[in-house]
Amino acid sequence: MRVPLLDLTRQYADLADSIEPEVQRLCRSQQFILGPEVERFETELAAHTGAAHCVGVSSGTDGQLALLMAMGLGAGDAVVTTPFTFFATAGCLHRLGIEILFADIDPETFNLDPQAVERLLNQLRYRNGSLWSERGNQVRCLLPVHLFGQCADMTAINQLAARFELDVIEDSAQAIGAFYGGQQAGAMGRASWFSFFPSKNLGAFGDAGAVTCQEPDLAERIRAIRNHGMTAPYTHTGVGGNFRLDALQALVLRKKLPHLNRWTELRRAHASYYNQQWEERAIQDRVCGPRIAHESSFGPAHIYHQYVIRSRHRDALKAHLDERGIGNAIYYPTPLHQQPCFASLGYGAGACPVSEQASREVLALPVFPELTEEERHAVVEEVVGFFG
Repeated sequence: MRVPLLDLTRQYADLADSIEPEVQRLCRSQQFILGPEVERFETELAAHTGAAHCVGVSSGTDGQLALLMAMGLGAGDAVVTTPFTFFATAGCLHRLGIEILFADIDPETFNLDPQAVERLLNQLRYRNGSLWSERGNQVRCLLPVHLFGQCADMTAINQLAARFELDVIEDSAQAIGAFYGGQQAGAMGRASWFSFFPSKNLGAFGDAGAVTCQEPDLAERIRAIRNHGMTAPYTHTGVGGNFRLDALQALVLRKKLPHLNRWTELRRAHASYYNQQWEERAIQDRVCGPRIAHESSFGPAHIYHQYVIRSRHRDALKAHLDERGIGNAIYYPTPLHQQPCFASLGYGAGACPVSEQASREVLALPVFPELTEEERHAVVEEVVGFFG
């Protein structure tokens, strides 16, 4: 049996009857940029996440860029983040001339390790009431990523931020609906951003994103920056970009948002099945499933944007699954501190050993909501079969 890593056509088949008439209505209106659909989506997403404000943008990447610009971050500043994540997290920092300070990850959750962050901060110079990097840049923020759908250790990270007088901005691109204690991803730092790339748990019909924050003034700056810094018709109080959210994407996201909790529970059921099977088949010493680090009684602690296992035999296992038609992917094969474009930062091999080892061992298996029992059984049989 062939099993896809992701099949969005199944989700669309369930929603087509409700979405297509609304798309036709929007086409008749010819109102495609910002407008009422975007405003309604912003209100609904803010309520869903618990954030005070939400600004729709053209992608998760553009959301991060707009936020950094709105916060006034740029050359002369430094931000601490993880090397084990999608490229955009560090790419946006570099694009604005911000120095990237990489701290290693927790080996079981893949999220930023607060102890590694603390060690890094303690090594930096402290003068004039601020932390400074060796290159002479002021450290302004901690940037945890809620990777694969599980929140980073926000208690420890926020405590470090308070101790060193730093802002916390969350990369929630993969974690919409994930809880940490009584709060959701996107509402635990000064600000955050989400991606609605089609493959995300809440996916648009193309690129789309949103920024959430707690301060009304910051939200207004982001709104201006997403529209070339314009605060009144043809009045530009700053330089922004074209980061506007299309009404079509807002419409699609509004139609999908009420289904998100149900889809999350299906993903969690698939993950639970996999975890149970590794234990029952006695291969848990060769296949390590995701560990839930922080439970929450308020909602799911892990939304399984990806179900990622670890195995010392990853490459051979991947080849076996490829041959048998079982969808899989490596997120991520090269940690960011080893990317050629960041060579000038001076991070050599061994600088972030936990991230480097993870990049050699991780493998994502199918976990999308519409996965059938037969398909997930086939995934397990092929993984177990590989280990004999």
